[in-house]
Amino acid sequence: MKCIVLTATAAIALLLGGCATTIRSDVTTFHQWPAQLQDKTYGFDAPPQDDTLELRSYQGLVRAQLGKLGFQEAAATPALRVSMRFTTTEVPVRVVQAVDPFFSPSARFASYTGPYRRRGYWGNGMYSPYYDPFWGGPPHYQVVLHHFYRRELQVGIRAAGDNRRLFDVTVHNNSDERSTPALMPALVQSAFEGFPGPNGAARRIELKQDNG
Repeated sequence: MKCIVLTATAAIALLLGGCATTIRSDVTTFHQWPAQLQDKTYGFDAPPQDDTLELRSYQGLVRAQLGKLGFQEAAATPALRVSMRFTTTEVPVRVVQAVDPFFSPSARFASYTGPYRRRGYWGNGMYSPYYDPFWGGPPHYQVVLHHFYRRELQVGIRAAGDNRRLFDVTVHNNSDERSTPALMPALVQSAFEGFPGPNGAARRIELKQDNG
């Protein structure tokens, strides 16, 4: 058995800082980005889905990434138009897994005051497992329903004058995280990682997210 020993300082830092989660996304980019772009003003297209507060929140994430790249939002006559859409699909998956009846609520116990055996150890106790997989007997299985979520984010940039498409990116993410708002900052950041990125290529982007 591997043991992890933490000093008091390290333990406190771990508790305060929380744990980091790695968010992995598959990003595919197509672009015909001009070498020199003088006017970097933009405006958002009308949403292809309902204009909700959630969508506006995600537009704010895109706005922040564009700002880091030197783009500026303009209320009138922008040079560029930005579109975005997202979908979240729940995917239930049935998983067959082995069950240890000693810990299972359906396990049968016999109450007595004699010795009991458990995982190779002997001692005095009040309960004895009806079946211990370490001491032979048929295996126990149960079907557990897990929920996974498939997310897709699409962001496009086109020239406002002639509608020429300049940049299209699609981000795919699969995880067991139920909350889309919890993951969307990482998905938007992945969409603009290394902007404009390789043309016509798919890549895996991994970002650390602090859970603390």
